[in-house]
Amino acid sequence: MINHLTYQGRMVADPELRETNSGTKVVNFRVAWSEKYKDKENKCFLECKAFSAQAEFLAKYFTKGQEIGLEGKLNTEEWETDGQKRSKIVLMVSAIHFCGKKESNAGGGEVQPNMTPVEPGAELPF
Repeated sequence: MINHLTYQGRMVADPELRETNSGTKVVNFRVAWSEKYKDKENKCFLECKAFSAQAEFLAKYFTKGQEIGLEGKLNTEEWETDGQKRSKIVLMVSAIHFCGKKESNAGGGEVQPNMTPVEPGAELPF
């Protein structure tokens, strides 16, 4: 089976870099996408998660409202609250790409537009 998603949208908020108890860098963030047809607008908000080098890259070069391209796989996160099982679908990011006009990128062109900070075949923390 194939589980690969390519997604382009805008950052909903500034990313906040955190660190897990084991010391791994992580960023949870949302990306919004929309399209209009006549008087109807379709919207989609996707929860995303990036680890290690991708998390640091995202926190350094992306801000709220900026266009972003992402690649990764969908994963279901499950937890229990007050005895009720909950779940959500999250994009586990494996590659980050700049999109839109070059001058709108926070990095100012210092990084290659299609930088993927993970070596091919590297084991990801999810």
